[in-house]
Amino acid sequence: PALGLFLFTIARDPLRIIILIAGAFFWLVSLLLSSLIWFIAVKASDPRDEPLQKGLLIFGVMFSVLLQEAFRFLYYKLLRKAIEGLVALSEDGCSPISIQQMAYVAGVGFGLMSGAFSMINLLADALGPGTVGIHGDSQLYFLTSAFMTMVLIFLHTFWGILFFHGCEHQRWWEITAVVVMHLAVSGSTFCNPLYVGSLVPSYLLMATAAVWAYLLSGGSAQNLRRFLLCK
Repeated sequence: PALGLFLFTIARDPLRIIILIAGAFFWLVSLLLSSLIWFIAVKASDPRDEPLQKGLLIFGVMFSVLLQEAFRFLYYKLLRKAIEGLVALSEDGCSPISIQQMAYVAGVGFGLMSGAFSMINLLADALGPGTVGIHGDSQLYFLTSAFMTMVLIFLHTFWGILFFHGCEHQRWWEITAVVVMHLAVSGSTFCNPLYVGSLVPSYLLMATAAVWAYLLSGGSAQNLRRFLLCK
């Protein structure tokens, strides 16, 4: 699905590709900074203290989420300046791309980079001989991880639309909702290996975010019905 989003909605437009790559870069920088903070905290603590290590892991995840959203805000500010420059350079005084389109492409960029790192982690776990679940663990680890990666890609796309809309219209409660949803989805992964506890809430939040983003983008039930009926 993520590859389809890129091929059908982004790949043919050079400007969108640039925005996507820049968005992926912003997400990557936020991950590197949060990883550095977590690494320093772990090295400075007692590795034999299991409750402390678990607490540091939770702190690392929550801090990473907040840093990602902070970088999403910085990216919005950068794109807003870019639009002003594009308008100044254009002959008709119009930007070749709207802020809504930028929000979508930036969200896909965040999601693709997030999905790429999730896949790298899965492939690292899959290296070497062995059988999944041989020690009594769930045999659905790779399957559920794939579904979790997919939902995070879509969520980042929808969160990008919601976040940029909130910034554009100064609706800070929309930005807060995005941060809370991101924290909730990331926090639900601590329910693993009880995968129902993470997948079901994540997909419910994805459906909610999808409907919300669709409505904010100007969609309606009538338009959706026309699309499904190919009218």
